[in-house]
Amino acid sequence: MKTIAENIGLFIIRILDIFYPLFKKALPYETYKYAATGGVNMALDIFLYYIFYHYVVNESIVELGFTAMSPHIAAFIFVFPITFTTGFLLAKYVTFTDSRIKGKMQLSRYAISVGGSIVLHYFLLKLFVETLDFWPLPGKIVTVSVVVIYSFLVQKFFTFRTGKKQLSS
Repeated sequence: MKTIAENIGLFIIRILDIFYPLFKKALPYETYKYAATGGVNMALDIFLYYIFYHYVVNESIVELGFTAMSPHIAAFIFVFPITFTTGFLLAKYVTFTDSRIKGKMQLSRYAISVGGSIVLHYFLLKLFVETLDFWPLPGKIVTVSVVVIYSFLVQKFFTFRTGKKQLSS
């Protein structure tokens, strides 16, 4: 019997399959699914970041008693658990469905790859906002774009790897 997540994944795949003929010449199927689901997750991340930055932390330093967080980093930290979860579920049940790696191992590997994404995300946000004086939202958009490329490569060849033949494709 299929889980709710598997059924939702199949539903999303059916929707994506409707539009795939438009992209078939330009993108392999797996890359198309990653671009579509990653794009939705990235849009969710940016939308939530905007809401948290402007309305939750109110563009202000977040005092924690023992330290203080800049508002752009605080918004990132608040949004992260949400998009971590949606990103993993979309990758597992929509994009990389051919992977034979057990779910717990996928989640562990995903956490490792996301750890790399967090470090990259943090330092790029610091670079763009604090060093290069980008406004926080454009800095976030550029940062997410770089992190998405890193994330796809790590997920394809490590987290949800499907076999040796994939390394040559």
